[in-house]
Amino acid sequence: MRTTLTLDDDVAAGLQRAARVTGRPFRAIVNDALRAGLEAREARTAAPYKVTPFDLGATVELDDIWGLIERLEGPLHR
Repeated sequence: MRTTLTLDDDVAAGLQRAARVTGRPFRAIVNDALRAGLEAREARTAAPYKVTPFDLGATVELDDIWGLIERLEGPLHR
């Protein structure tokens, strides 16, 4: 497919530099860069990570900070 793109100067310079360094055609470098960007975007929008919670068997009253500290650190925490 033939199309016209307007590239930012820094992007065009990076693509031209990659073409010059690798000796590959500019067109191939642009296609590879677009493919890599699309693949990265698809990977980022993959199914979200799911956490399966489980009961640890202990209840903690979060309103009682000193009680929580004593429970975690012991009665001599001060």
